[in-house]
Amino acid sequence: MNDSLTYRDAGVDLDAADRAKRSLGPLLDAAADANTLSGLGAFGGLYAVPRDLAEPVLVSSADGVGTKLKVAFLTGRHDTVGRDLVNHCVNDILVQGARPLFFLDYLATGEMDEGVVSQVVGGVAAACRRNACALLGGETAQMPDFYAPGEYDLAGFVVGVVERARLVDGSAVRPGDRLVGVRSSGLHTNGFTLARTIVFDRMGLSVDDGFPGEDASAGEVLLRVHRSYLAPVWPLLERGRVRAMAHVTGGGIAGNLPRVLPAGLGARVDRGSWRVPNVFRRLAEGGGVSPAEMYRVFNMGVGMILVVSPADEAEVLGELGDEAWGMGEVVNGEGVELFGGE
Repeated sequence: MNDSLTYRDAGVDLDAADRAKRSLGPLLDAAADANTLSGLGAFGGLYAVPRDLAEPVLVSSADGVGTKLKVAFLTGRHDTVGRDLVNHCVNDILVQGARPLFFLDYLATGEMDEGVVSQVVGGVAAACRRNACALLGGETAQMPDFYAPGEYDLAGFVVGVVERARLVDGSAVRPGDRLVGVRSSGLHTNGFTLARTIVFDRMGLSVDDGFPGEDASAGEVLLRVHRSYLAPVWPLLERGRVRAMAHVTGGGIAGNLPRVLPAGLGARVDRGSWRVPNVFRRLAEGGGVSPAEMYRVFNMGVGMILVVSPADEAEVLGELGDEAWGMGEVVNGEGVELFGGE
């Protein structure tokens, strides 16, 4: 009897991994740009620093998709979470005035499902192209002892660049500056542990059931892609119309806006300046969640907040159109006061 073991016997299929990685080559090629110097198979990604800046500053960020992945597992749809990942990371460096240069992803799974890998990385590549960002490389790992069959984890890393003199660091913010809210596309990538508990346990919905008040299923509503704000906001940055920006992620408005304000300054936010989208109102009702908790966990319809001078507010609102509104002002003090609302 032959008792010799192979890696495949232990749960790792190297042949499937090789096929999956080879299939990603065209995706990386399609998301490359003129500064991309390496291709599939290189140990490290090579990227030439752009020469159009006098004093370039590199800006980097890393993030994941969190338990939104659980919804992807339930629906069997894996093409959206990669887009979530890229857009989230791009937004995180955008708030400091940076445009993305390149992106890397890390996908860890229990078993190598080539179709799932292709969907996930395909979403990453598609979002990179839309954000004019090269997909420089990444890692796909099989860890059968860590992840249950059909499950995986996903993380991403972005590097961008900004001219040092044009860094957006909040130092120009003054009392009386105006806050401009820009709409989110839904839950984005935060609060899904609570959202899933409400939707699937309290409301008793499946991913295929219609979501109340929406012409879409619960799965479709929960998987709506985290929006990228690069395209609408970049022209304003180039004209110097933004003094600070806050990407509203975990912690909500009150947890993120103070991060971009100088010491000694706070903000007053009028919750009555926008109508909270249906998905958040239904979650609050379905889970009996207090307004304070909702605003702490979710973005509540505000994906990005721009801090602008009163003189520039009309121009900023005019450029962003129906996607934005005035929602408050910067004041002397600390923290964020949320007032008014439904």
